[in-house]
Amino acid sequence: MAELLKGKEVREKILAQVEKDVQRAKKTQGVVPGLKVLLVGDDPASEVYVRNKARACERIGFHSEIEHLPSSVSQEKVLQQIDDCNQDDSIHGLLVQLPLPDHINEDRIIQSIHPLKDVDGFHPENVGRLCIGTPRFVPCTALGIIEILKYHDIEIEGKDVVILGRSNLVGKPLLNLLIQKRPYANATVTLCHSRTRNLAEKCRQADILVAAIGKPEFVDGSMVKEDSVIIDVGINRVEDSSREKGYRLVGDVKFADIEEKVQAITPVPGGVGPMTIASLMMNTWQAFKLQTGLE
Repeated sequence: MAELLKGKEVREKILAQVEKDVQRAKKTQGVVPGLKVLLVGDDPASEVYVRNKARACERIGFHSEIEHLPSSVSQEKVLQQIDDCNQDDSIHGLLVQLPLPDHINEDRIIQSIHPLKDVDGFHPENVGRLCIGTPRFVPCTALGIIEILKYHDIEIEGKDVVILGRSNLVGKPLLNLLIQKRPYANATVTLCHSRTRNLAEKCRQADILVAAIGKPEFVDGSMVKEDSVIIDVGINRVEDSSREKGYRLVGDVKFADIEEKVQAITPVPGGVGPMTIASLMMNTWQAFKLQTGLE
């Protein structure tokens, strides 16, 4: 039976440490990290994520603000809100919850956030720093995956890692993290996508397989190597009449088909998902230190 790599355990350890650091900074400097979220529109999933972020901030002692703007808001108004936050010394981390309405240019919004407050790690300056091996902020899901591997003492150096999915949120930043000459990296990484040939064969070569493609239970037992490590990033709803809500959550990996074959696997839910907000708190604490000069 595979070891379950539970993100909840890792999240609790991280949040407890950040809380201690925040309380120490409050006593010595009289200030605490501030995080602001701009939420545009009424997307239900986005509203849930934002509420969870606010709860995490409250728990560990951050100052947090949520600015909820209507879906009809102009791009100029959003840019003005971002500029105000860039100038506000009490706000150390700023993120704009994605997705945005179609009339707002996502790239323009991301590029307008000050790089030192870009706790999502999406600004081109922060992406570039990650690529050359001097990361400032790492996109939260990719950072969370590394933290799970570290916590469970999964060896990465010299391993063959295959990543399914080339998104800016997971695939690309994780690739850049894993190839660096640093602890919990030094892997040989293959990034696969929708045009990859012989995909199953490439997956079977992986010592560590990361599935982040958004296709329910796409990876089955025939696609994984014995005793490999599986990181399932997907969270998908599939119909299930036996459940009260009429659906159940599954990952991109067919868990029941794989768990007895592999060394370790992240469950869905409860695996990578809890790490996203924990990583955001880590990034916000890092932003606070950079802007205040706190060692």
